[in-house]
Amino acid sequence: MSTAQPLDVQPTPLALLLLGREADPRSERGVECPGDLPSPSDPDLVERARAAKARLGDRVFVLGHHYQRDEVIEFADVTGDSFKLARDAAARPEAEYIVFCGVHFMAESADILTSAAQQVVLPDLAAGCSMADMATAEQVAECWDVLTDAGVADATVPVAYMNSSADIKAFTGRHGGTICTSSNARRALEWAFEQGDDGDANGRKVLFLPDQHLGRNTAVRDLGMSLDDCVVYNPHKPGGGLTPQQLRDARMILWRGHCSVHGRFSLDSVRDVRERIPGVNVLVHPECRHEVVEAADEVGSTEYIIRALDAAPAGSKWAIGTELNLVRRLANRYADEGKEVVFLDRTVCFCSTMNRIDLPHLVWTLESLADGTVVNRIEVDEETERYARLALERMLALP
Repeated sequence: MSTAQPLDVQPTPLALLLLGREADPRSERGVECPGDLPSPSDPDLVERARAAKARLGDRVFVLGHHYQRDEVIEFADVTGDSFKLARDAAARPEAEYIVFCGVHFMAESADILTSAAQQVVLPDLAAGCSMADMATAEQVAECWDVLTDAGVADATVPVAYMNSSADIKAFTGRHGGTICTSSNARRALEWAFEQGDDGDANGRKVLFLPDQHLGRNTAVRDLGMSLDDCVVYNPHKPGGGLTPQQLRDARMILWRGHCSVHGRFSLDSVRDVRERIPGVNVLVHPECRHEVVEAADEVGSTEYIIRALDAAPAGSKWAIGTELNLVRRLANRYADEGKEVVFLDRTVCFCSTMNRIDLPHLVWTLESLADGTVVNRIEVDEETERYARLALERMLALP
């Protein structure tokens, strides 16, 4: 009878990243933060956060994304979506430290748009974005080679969603493209199709990355294209899983990426909530699947959702298809006005990486800064920043 020998199995680099045991500065995936975090059960956390923020005074500016926990939002100087917060940071040049309570790509955008004298800090480096992770610089460069071989690269304008890494924004800037948000995606696509010396918008193509759903929904719903005008490029398949002819025929080349939160909503979710709550208004984010968007009553960005509920009449009923922290906050905000706000799906779904920013991480960050130690600084290298800023400036110039 033989004795089993121990296997010499080494974790893969990806496994180490997911375990928080290694670092990859060019990835959205996180790493463990140095130092000891306060215990989440510490009853003095709120007072410690207030005290550290008071010690820092105007030297610190805390940004809170809409999807953050309430315990973090309490200490935010401003709240908003990713681009609004990056612009708010740039508008506060007197702030030495920008503490971004969001995810990695958002902090990168803030670093790109703020001055060299300002330092952008992310309380937990593990706060990444699964969507942004779905398009790496190497994959997108390979995609461009595929488009070149198919003879369509010269007719293609890249449009990158704000929810992308600095590397992808820089790629977009280098290749004459622009950035978009969920609020201005239509105008960004219109601009992209207007590019070129020939003025032939029908001859233009757009490479939209990394969220296929926002690209498809904008092209079909807002620009009147058909689903047949769109193809999906899969970076894990040779040639993106597409033939050269498919690339030549397409007008929208959509990257195979999605939001792990918005992608969970289904047509069944819409049908179910309509059965449970007669007269409900279904309002979803454009990162949702096309069939969900088609079945909804209204579609709009995070800021649109907030404005719509603010303007809604008392007694109205709303099922919201976006991140749960925001939906719950809105439900509490408008309860006294008689507005019923529910989460679109029965399954509770927070943005897991956004939720990594919690009160212990925020306290640790603020106390470290107050003691003169800069932790978890997010820095974009000079060349990447140059081209990423170019793409962002093209977006800012859109009418």
